Amino acid sequence: MSAQSRSGTKNANKTQATSTDIGVFLDAINPARRADEARELDRLFRQVTGYEPVIWGASIVGYGRYHYRYASGREGDFLATGFAPRKAAFSIYIMPGYSDYSKILAGLGKHRTGKSCLYVNKLADIDLEVLGELIRTGLDDLNGIWPVEPT
Repeated sequence: MSAQSRSGTKNANKTQATSTDIGVFLDAINPARRADEARELDRLFRQVTGYEPVIWGASIVGYGRYHYRYASGREGDFLATGFAPRKAAFSIYIMPGYSDYSKILAGLGKHRTGKSCLYVNKLADIDLEVLGELIRTGLDDLNGIWPVEPT
């Protein structure tokens, strides 16, 4: 079943996959240093996940998707992992959240975390190999809850 046909429920997630071209999206990022870092993240996410990116909403680069259904009846589709090149920092999304990843995060470098968001000011502040491990671990954990598939 496609993401569009499943997400037509009244409780569907507001952030949906779009048909925005990834190259056009990355080329529009300013300043140029931030665009270069976004391209580097794109390469890393593609390598680690094996998925092609899809733009979700106006500004999230997502890799893979999963369909969720809560006991409340709310259901929808959402990106499995990805990032958003925000003005102040990159937001990196690991959907199971970061609470169980303290050992991996200890080796990452300079960052801040939210519930499912990791904030990194610039890629030079972190170890990209450790970020790759974090992406893979989060994707594997999510797949154990809800099956992850290509977008």
